[in-house]
Amino acid sequence: MSKLENKLQLHGFNNLTKSLSFNIYDISYTRTEKQQKEYLAYIDEEYNAERLTNILKEVSSIIGANILNIAHQDYDPQGASVTMLISEEPVLPQKVIEEGTQEEPGPLPDAIVAHLDKSHITVHTYPESHPHEGISTFRADIDVSTCGRISPLRALNYLIHSFDSDIVIMDYRVRGFTRDVYGNKHYIDHAINSIQNFLSEDTKNAYQTIDVNVYQENIFHTKMLLREFELDNYLYGMTEADLPPEDTDAIRHKLMHEMQEIYTGRNIS
Repeated sequence: MSKLENKLQLHGFNNLTKSLSFNIYDISYTRTEKQQKEYLAYIDEEYNAERLTNILKEVSSIIGANILNIAHQDYDPQGASVTMLISEEPVLPQKVIEEGTQEEPGPLPDAIVAHLDKSHITVHTYPESHPHEGISTFRADIDVSTCGRISPLRALNYLIHSFDSDIVIMDYRVRGFTRDVYGNKHYIDHAINSIQNFLSEDTKNAYQTIDVNVYQENIFHTKMLLREFELDNYLYGMTEADLPPEDTDAIRHKLMHEMQEIYTGRNIS
């Protein structure tokens, strides 16, 4: 695919739709029913609708969006959802707009804003536990969809750093077309070889990654699994020192097995 000019003269509104969808997983070992309930209660409080709303507000700030409407809901027994409608801010300086379309890592919370046309951001959470295996998981599904010149990939770094992310599975797709002033259709308006190019170096170093890209269809897929495995980071309500030595290997195997199944998307016997 040839690289588009940095300054593409469009005829009217940019009609391209760019959608970023990703799942973030946090895995824990909860040995007792009491620990499972406490873990779910902790996750439910840590990622309640109010905090998720604040995260999405920050995403809107990073990509330069104007919030039109927010709908949020906490669920019983657990889980939360937030949907945010957003619109285009007044046009920012050309330098800032161009920074938002370059294939490079996006900002962390204290970084530059970019340009966005009207669209939406959503997040849904799914805490769950396995009563027999002692495994508890938390999943957040996040969608950032834009119509305009900027890609929602600019918000990736901030979102990944906003959650405890053991596994991250991401999909990015550009749909539709827009026309230039000569009437030619353009099915993508920015260069991209991989979602990974929008991640900071520290993030890429922390995870092992797999790419599956369909360039001719403007579909990009990346999966990430945290490289370091310290058992204490996955034990809820206890430490490795609290466990009999003969249990630690079995628990470590359970956790790593669970993570590999989620990462590969298939059950492993």
